[in-house]
Amino acid sequence: MSSLLFGRGVRGIVEGDSVPRLFIPKLVDLYQQGRFPFDKLVKTYAFEDINQAVEDSEKGTTLKPVLPIA
Repeated sequence: MSSLLFGRGVRGIVEGDSVPRLFIPKLVDLYQQGRFPFDKLVKTYAFEDINQAVEDSEKGTTLKPVLPIA
C-alpha cells in the first residue's frame, strides 16, 4: 500500500474531527448571523413516507431526513 500513497498518509475519521466545545458555539454563531441555516437542511417526514425520505436524501433534496416515531 505504501507504493500507492507516494508520501501521503491515510487517516480515518469517525463522527467528524472537531472539538465540540469550540465547534458547536461557532455553528450557533454562524446560525445567528444567518450564515448557517441548519434548520433548512432538516426535513421531517411521517413514518409512512419513509421511501420518500430515502429518495429525497439520495437526490440531495434534503440533507437530514427525520422520521419521528411516537
